[in-house]
Amino acid sequence: MEIIRAEDCSPEPIARWTLGVLGYGNQGRAQALNLRDSGHAVLVSARPGGPSAETASADGFQVVAPEHLPGAVDLVAVLTPDETHAELIAGLARGGRASGRLRCLVFAHSFSLRFTPPPFEPEWDVVVVAPAGPGAQLRERFVRGEGLPALLAVERDVSGEAAPRARAYAAGIGCARAGLLPVTVAEEAEIDLFGEQAVLCGGMNALTRAAFETLVAAGYPAEAAYLECVQQLRLTAELLERHGPEGMRRRISPTALWGDLTRGERLIDAGVRARLAEILGEIRSGAFAREWLAWAAADPEWIRHGLETARSAELERCGRVVRGLFAEDGGGGGEAGAGESG
Repeated sequence: MEIIRAEDCSPEPIARWTLGVLGYGNQGRAQALNLRDSGHAVLVSARPGGPSAETASADGFQVVAPEHLPGAVDLVAVLTPDETHAELIAGLARGGRASGRLRCLVFAHSFSLRFTPPPFEPEWDVVVVAPAGPGAQLRERFVRGEGLPALLAVERDVSGEAAPRARAYAAGIGCARAGLLPVTVAEEAEIDLFGEQAVLCGGMNALTRAAFETLVAAGYPAEAAYLECVQQLRLTAELLERHGPEGMRRRISPTALWGDLTRGERLIDAGVRARLAEILGEIRSGAFAREWLAWAAADPEWIRHGLETARSAELERCGRVVRGLFAEDGGGGGEAGAGESG
């Protein structure tokens, strides 16, 4: 697969533009700060009087209302939740027709482009620059002179310069330092949703909770079960991130390695693989998008209700106790299966 490097990402396509960041949550704040530190002129758009607008002002940004953004900037990075895009893009289109200045939209995720495409003005380029991590990590790595990799996609290339503009934007937020992987819009949306559901969020939370509850039901101390099955997950995940599966296996104890090699396939068996394929099929068909958007529309408090339903009081109680043990070192701990196997 082609990897686009920093030397392939000239800042020139957007060098003299004013860039607008729409939304100032974790990703919006990180990208706005990185763009400014890269030398770009940046405006932030957030709801007037809201906490995001106050934070952006405190960070030294000029804050404009969304309806005024198209007349003030050449590019807008749309960094609000997926379900808000249709209304916001319609507002940008109205303002864009009046000013004629706005030329490019950048999305951090392809969900709305893939499943609920909003109306775009004929002159707009539309691209996706999707950092492979949360905003806090994007900012931390940028400050250290590093970057997060990103997926790069072009939805609309009206100018003939959409791809160079996307690469220039990716350089501005620091992702080109690590490398950019070109994909299609559909591929980015589907891979991202599947990773979240199967591994990073749904799979991880379900597995750690099931393991915790198995130990507690068998009579083991709940705090010790949390320490082993939840708290130490980060440590092994860091080994996996840094060294890959084989490198991780070379850095755990022989006992842990034997358990990995002989028990992993018993957990992730043919039935699990079939359900993974089923989940991917729901994503690709649009069934997941329709389900989630219908739920969000029917229940404005869906986040609170969903969290309440999923909450385990015992898991949270143990978590507070165990996380408190690591307060001084930021939540670290000993290495799972400590010791080298080879």
